[in-house]
Amino acid sequence: MDAFDRFWQWANKPAESPLTIPADLHRAVMELAPEDRLDRSAVNQRAGPANSDSSLSGFSA
Repeated sequence: MDAFDRFWQWANKPAESPLTIPADLHRAVMELAPEDRLDRSAVNQRAGPANSDSSLSGFSA
């Protein structure tokens, strides 16, 4: 799952969901113009590699 998917999964979650995202991912996406938040490549580029699941490959959930 890339940063775009992680952000929008969190943004569209039900209010009672405990799902969270890292603060740096939230900040990176919110610094984009609203229309750019819908652009997968813009979100992923802005969020950087630290916010993709592949960067967490050494850890288990």
